[in-house]
Amino acid sequence: MLKTHAYRSLAKDDLQRLIIRNADPSQEIQNAVRSIIEEVKTDGDQALKRFTKQFDGIHLDKLYLEKEDIATLAGKIGREQQRALEIAFANIYRFHETQLRKERTVETMPGVKCWREPRPIEKVGLYVPGGSAVLPSTLLMLGVPARIAGCKEIVVCSPPQANGQINAYIAFCLQLLKIDRVYLAGGAQAVAAMAFGTTSIPRVDKIFGPGNQYVTMAKSLVQSSAQVSIDMPAGPSEVLVIADATANPAYVAADLLAQAEHGADSQAVLVSTDERLISAVQHELAAQLKLLPRAEVAAKALTNSYAIRCDTLDDAVDFSNLYAPEHLIIEIDDWEPLLRKIQNAGSVFAGHLTPESAGDYASGTNHTLPTSGHARSYSGVSVDSFVKKITFQHISGEGLQHLGKTVEILAELEGLQAHKNAISVRMQ
Repeated sequence: MLKTHAYRSLAKDDLQRLIIRNADPSQEIQNAVRSIIEEVKTDGDQALKRFTKQFDGIHLDKLYLEKEDIATLAGKIGREQQRALEIAFANIYRFHETQLRKERTVETMPGVKCWREPRPIEKVGLYVPGGSAVLPSTLLMLGVPARIAGCKEIVVCSPPQANGQINAYIAFCLQLLKIDRVYLAGGAQAVAAMAFGTTSIPRVDKIFGPGNQYVTMAKSLVQSSAQVSIDMPAGPSEVLVIADATANPAYVAADLLAQAEHGADSQAVLVSTDERLISAVQHELAAQLKLLPRAEVAAKALTNSYAIRCDTLDDAVDFSNLYAPEHLIIEIDDWEPLLRKIQNAGSVFAGHLTPESAGDYASGTNHTLPTSGHARSYSGVSVDSFVKKITFQHISGEGLQHLGKTVEILAELEGLQAHKNAISVRMQ
């Protein structure tokens, strides 16, 4: 089921081909997304309604639901489901609230004080996927740190269900987050609407959220054309599992399938030092796949997935760092020594009893993470993602005497006389 490659036998070009995913060499996705963005820029709400009819088969008279509609929908879910969402909300809040810390003031020399203070990004846009799988957990992962950061305006876009409304679980999460309006838009067109603004949907300063290749491409394109920033390239989803002879094949297969069922363009990679484990996982994949409601989707994802056989765990970590996975699961007994060797990963799940799905929902860490190798340079969403940090400084008379001559010399050697004069007039 998974094609197996021997790590040490891979030529450099073959290794590079395995590591690259979700490429768009023909620019087919990019061209389609550019067209969608231009239509939304030109026609606004009308374009959004056309795309909703085209892609979702739904006619919308209005592009949003308000507080009363949200409350009605939220009231339809059972208490057990409400409680599960409340626990997830609480754990995510508990983990993220520690991230908003006051930094100390530094006196770099007598009389020269410098410090930094966070300020919330005022308008943020949260994209919550709702295509083949509805993800209320994503709304919590984005909305909780936005609330902790203190963002003044939180714009939520999610594609409508077949009835023209949103999923009741998303509605309940909106209530937990005290968000009173949700916009019925999905895909690249929702990203474009938040980037440029329409009559109904406000323009935002930063866009957050995972999605398919079209959503991710849209985020990348608007970042350069709409003077709007993004959290990161996030999607399609992926997992890499490092496992040895101590791993349970059923656990490993379940973890691979948990990622594969996200979408046909997801990827699941097994890296193991044990040939027998790889074989046992292959059998488990076949057996478990038959029982999944989303078996067809998962099976397609597995055709894009593979296994890597390594001689040592150091080789396994080496490959993982090259791949830079969104999710990294380490299913070995002695996992702690490996942690310090991990350089590139969105989120790490350590030990046999720590499945990636725990982080997806309710352990507390964020599940909006960099994909397609972007974990080499991006972090997952956090409270820091929703703030910008402004530096401050104050110089006293004593400080000016200590620092002034240095600044004058540096300005002079750069040939910037006005810079020097700004110090000189004060020192006189």
